[in-house]
Amino acid sequence: MARILFFGKLAEAAGGRTRDMRLGAETQTVGDLVNVLSAEEASLGAALNEKSVRFIVNEMVSARNAAIGDEDEIAFLPPVSGG
Repeated sequence: MARILFFGKLAEAAGGRTRDMRLGAETQTVGDLVNVLSAEEASLGAALNEKSVRFIVNEMVSARNAAIGDEDEIAFLPPVSGG
């Protein structure tokens, strides 16, 4: 199972910081995962689709088209603000 991590306001939208999830054939990339999560929970989908959300796959910053699998850890980081 893949481990999905949510940080900051994304954890609030997800209703928690972690989820373990089996990734099906329709979930081959980070973008696919965002689409699956969006279909399940509209408010979480809206938060994950914000332009400045960052994707981390196995502790490496990744693009939306990065490949993922059941053994991966995928983290979603909200926009960073401050100065």
